[in-house]
Amino acid sequence: MDDLAVAGGEVRAWPFEEARKVVNRIAGRASDRPVLFETGYGPSGLPHIGTFGEVARTSMVQHAFKILTENKIPTRLICFSDDMDGLRKVPDNVPNKEMLGGYVETRGPSGEIERDASPLTSVPDPFGEFESFAHHNNAVLRRFLDQFGFDYEFVSSTQMYGSGQFDDALQVALEQHEKISEIVRPLLGAERQRTYCPFLPIVDEWNGEVRKQVLHFVQIIEAKPSSATAVFQAVHPVSGDAVGQPFEHRVTSGGCKLQWRPDWAMRWASLGVDYEMSGKDLIDSVKYAGRICSAIGGLPPEGFSYELFLDETGQKISKSKGNGLTIDEWLNYASPESLSLFMYQAPRKAKRLYFDVIPKNVDEYFTHLTRYSQETEIQALANPVWHIHSGHLPEANVPVSFALLLNLVSASNSEDRDVLWGFIRNYIGADATPKRFPKLDELVGYAIAYFNDFVKPGKCYRLADDRERAALLQLRNALVEFSGEPDGETIQNVVYAVGKDAEFEPLRDWFKAIYEVLLGQSQGPRFGSFIALYGVKQTCRLIDSALEGELVSTLDSCSHSSASSGAL
Repeated sequence: MDDLAVAGGEVRAWPFEEARKVVNRIAGRASDRPVLFETGYGPSGLPHIGTFGEVARTSMVQHAFKILTENKIPTRLICFSDDMDGLRKVPDNVPNKEMLGGYVETRGPSGEIERDASPLTSVPDPFGEFESFAHHNNAVLRRFLDQFGFDYEFVSSTQMYGSGQFDDALQVALEQHEKISEIVRPLLGAERQRTYCPFLPIVDEWNGEVRKQVLHFVQIIEAKPSSATAVFQAVHPVSGDAVGQPFEHRVTSGGCKLQWRPDWAMRWASLGVDYEMSGKDLIDSVKYAGRICSAIGGLPPEGFSYELFLDETGQKISKSKGNGLTIDEWLNYASPESLSLFMYQAPRKAKRLYFDVIPKNVDEYFTHLTRYSQETEIQALANPVWHIHSGHLPEANVPVSFALLLNLVSASNSEDRDVLWGFIRNYIGADATPKRFPKLDELVGYAIAYFNDFVKPGKCYRLADDRERAALLQLRNALVEFSGEPDGETIQNVVYAVGKDAEFEPLRDWFKAIYEVLLGQSQGPRFGSFIALYGVKQTCRLIDSALEGELVSTLDSCSHSSASSGAL
């Protein structure tokens, strides 16, 4: 066994812990059968970062598995799109909502179904770009996944059902439909228990309307596995009473799909899924889907329950609501690696997924990258960047933090890259150029964009009080007298000393005053490092401008929210 595999067996990083579960699962199995990792996604709305996170995290487990098995066992990663589901709700963040409203389920005054939902692949694309809403959302997701270089196979539910690849498993499910219903019913409310059926017929015409529809409220009167059909009876969603006449309908080749829990279990059994993670809100569903999988002759996969992502108000992010961040939005302001780090960190902890988490993750990524070369093999395999880059790490060459760049843009009042690079050259050397430091140049662009959209609108300068004014003058005089190299640590000691002489207690109140008076925000970077980057003379001028009231006069109002500056 090679050294890397041995070290991987000792690492406590969560991808290796998950990978060891898969290694134990396949012990004794033929080594030429691929180990199948699956992620699931519902294209009922625009893909959000949570979907990306599941693929990213599963890829990390897959790579750890390859290390543990010395890459001797083939693996596959599939991203499965539930694009045969019915559109049950019009998302909030798409155009042409009125048009989409014609494809969702509607009910009459007593709860009767007036119109059934259409499968997502039969709903027109509200963006007018693809043949259906599902095709649009699938394409968006695939573009993001391709951008990050994931090695995955995209699998469509519509294609799998329609091509007959699920037919064998569906026939077994038909034979076991009563047992499946018994397994699921404890998870349902009393009303839904009366009307639940694991099979959902998909019809081309219903109630006089020629349009593909998914019939969610039916019951099986008679199962006919030999002909792969069943006799269905439509029922009232509330009372469970029969509606209309029974009808016989095929359950294979796209004639039916399964409700989502049986569908999940059927995929596990049919495809032979070995590993799939899911959100903490699905813990019970995973357990019951596992029982269904066993009932139809499959072996439930190993799994991992991660905590949910929350929006800025603490609510669960949702495709239909469009809250939280999209992948595009994150990538407007930060690198792909910073997003991958956010996904890697503490997957069992609920995390706010909003714009103010971006700067911290950018800087933490480069901190981990810098540490990597100094770590032991065990430490390196536990370093997030090893998992982000699948063991093939880029050079760490970013000598200025994102937080410092944000405040450089703020203090310099410049969005000109050449001007900002002038400050950077004074800080790290005359030979510093965007070509020599391409990653740093990327960060400069991200900093300008992030500052304009999230920091600038929340900036609120204030005047210094008498004690703060005296301390800022003392700091200015100390900087004027400063004769050494503008080293961030040395200058930071000067800033500390001034604050102590002015008897700020606690000392963080001194730094808070600096940030609010000089930068217009309640938090900021290590101020000695900022002075070293911005320049001693420029900082003295900044203090003069603040004490003369010039910074306060640059803003018409301080009514803007300053929440977004808290992460800097």
